[in-house]
Amino acid sequence: MKHLNLLLILLLMTSFRTFGANTDTLEIVSHDEITVVTDPSKGEKNYTHWAVFPDKDEAIRKIIMKVKFACPDNMRCADWDYLDHITIKRIGGENGEMKDFEIGRMLTPYGGAFGKDWEFDWQVDVTDFSLLLRDSVEIEYKHTGYEPNNDRGWKVTLAFDIIKGQPVREPVSITKVYQGAYKYGDKENPIEEALKPVSIKKTGDAEMARIRIIQTGHGMDRPDGCGEFCNKFRDFLLDGKLVASRQIWKACGSNPLYPQAGTWIFDRANWCPGDLIQPDIYEFKLKNAEHTVQLAMEDYQSPKPSAQELISAYVIQYKSPEEKYDVAIEDIIIPSDKAIHSRINPAGFGPTIVIKNNGQYALNSLEIIHGAVEDKGSKFKWSGELLPGQSDTVQMHGLIPQEGKLAYQFELKKPNGKKDNYRADNLLSSDYSKVPVHSKNLIFYLQTNKTPEDNHFKILDHTGKIIAERTAGSLLADTTYKDSVQLVEGQYQLLLEDKAGDGLEFWYKTRAGRGKAALLNAEGKIVKSFDSDFGSGITYNFAVGPNPEPIDPLQISLGVFPTRAKDSTTFDFLSNNPEEVTIKLVKDPGGMVVEEHTYRDFQEGKITFDLSNYSKSRYFFQVFVKDKMIYNKRLRVSE
Repeated sequence: MKHLNLLLILLLMTSFRTFGANTDTLEIVSHDEITVVTDPSKGEKNYTHWAVFPDKDEAIRKIIMKVKFACPDNMRCADWDYLDHITIKRIGGENGEMKDFEIGRMLTPYGGAFGKDWEFDWQVDVTDFSLLLRDSVEIEYKHTGYEPNNDRGWKVTLAFDIIKGQPVREPVSITKVYQGAYKYGDKENPIEEALKPVSIKKTGDAEMARIRIIQTGHGMDRPDGCGEFCNKFRDFLLDGKLVASRQIWKACGSNPLYPQAGTWIFDRANWCPGDLIQPDIYEFKLKNAEHTVQLAMEDYQSPKPSAQELISAYVIQYKSPEEKYDVAIEDIIIPSDKAIHSRINPAGFGPTIVIKNNGQYALNSLEIIHGAVEDKGSKFKWSGELLPGQSDTVQMHGLIPQEGKLAYQFELKKPNGKKDNYRADNLLSSDYSKVPVHSKNLIFYLQTNKTPEDNHFKILDHTGKIIAERTAGSLLADTTYKDSVQLVEGQYQLLLEDKAGDGLEFWYKTRAGRGKAALLNAEGKIVKSFDSDFGSGITYNFAVGPNPEPIDPLQISLGVFPTRAKDSTTFDFLSNNPEEVTIKLVKDPGGMVVEEHTYRDFQEGKITFDLSNYSKSRYFFQVFVKDKMIYNKRLRVSE
């Protein structure tokens, strides 16, 4: 029995991890690597699980909801950008109260070309629901869609980090304001009739409130493409007066999850494929015993309406902030190993964090100590105006160590020159990966496509000095550039940008053609090859040092284009060494190999494949080197 009790204690201890200086986090998993598929007969399928959260008397500082996607063990990743809802269904056990509060909204990726080892993580702050996430809670993950469910799906993990400690503000009540799919553009059923003002009565000793909104647009009417592809504004009104307005729109070319198989770069109505929605938050003081809140959409009518605005909005009432001076680190962006920050990491300079003012007064100054965990650190002085409840992204000067323990630490001190009244979230560290090391003589290889006016590139050192550059408008179509640079030891950043947000290739834009980019050494060997389907840009951080890393034999520049073809498509291949390359054309669905070729001692060249004998369908164009699949692209044969 003594050994059993000790084992129980150890198991309980392992559920906690250090979050900050004096703060512990309890991870609660509601959905543990469940296989999620569609139900084509209904268009939706629910996955409900019970989870046990801290009891109502335990102090909670913050709750972070984490969503992880991977390919199922015995299936491939699913294809379509479907709408998923994460909801608190019931609280207080099986006979408890029904709530049906949407706490998260996920838009699934176009996953048709992801490999079996693919996975990605997202997270969102759901502290506003801390009154409900107590004791036994039924959490529902609802997956919508109609695609086949026998060979594709997602492996989903849904977990909550419960960060214990004194609340920033004690919550008093939570009220559902709107929750549903509201028709938009239908003159017979105008959205303003559904989004009427809602009365909010002050609860107890609450002094302020915040409205938390998740909104995405869906549907495809004519001629405007509403609600998925039309850019409309939304107003927030308090007591009938305009408080804030924003466009319900999101640029998708910089999505951290890239490339995807479908139209992932297309901007949409406040969402992108492969996206966990971040809520809009508006705070206001409870000056009266009763207030009205309202959302109002831009006037719009369609002759053939099909648009819907999916809105979940809640008002949470709080007491005033507990502390006069209280600032916290919300996230470490650079350096970081988080998937969501992978476009700009690993990095060699420019440490960047998100801070939040949790105090009663506006924040005007702050000291930030940052550096490797074992070092004394550097001091950075921040100044500005951050109102209570607001956040700011802060980028600092300085190099990020590339040797020793790869953990970087930030500490916040002296908000407005005062002592921080709650210091448990002032200290945070991040594990990270080091940047690759290359030789001092490099060549940036850029082959433009037919729209070179969209592109420009530059190489900068850690001070921001431009070492090499091709400005916007200086590039010619279908032209190969090889720009040599001689660099001294240090940290560098390569930026390749595309103002149209469609990279050097995109399957939908066949007429734009395909370009490619790579970083070469002085001998012309590829040290880094970049995927041409990159959307808005590429950020590549690297170091130059006396001991360059060995060249990865699988640093290969390759691609097939067009991938929406009628008669033929062309495969482009460039390798550092002669390789045995196997190419397979695989039918989708079904997985039947309809064409296979092996090329021995293949190092460079272009191969045209005749598709005229194939029926209109979808295929996968797969490339194998050393028995490893290194390329898997969706290919559409059209009539």
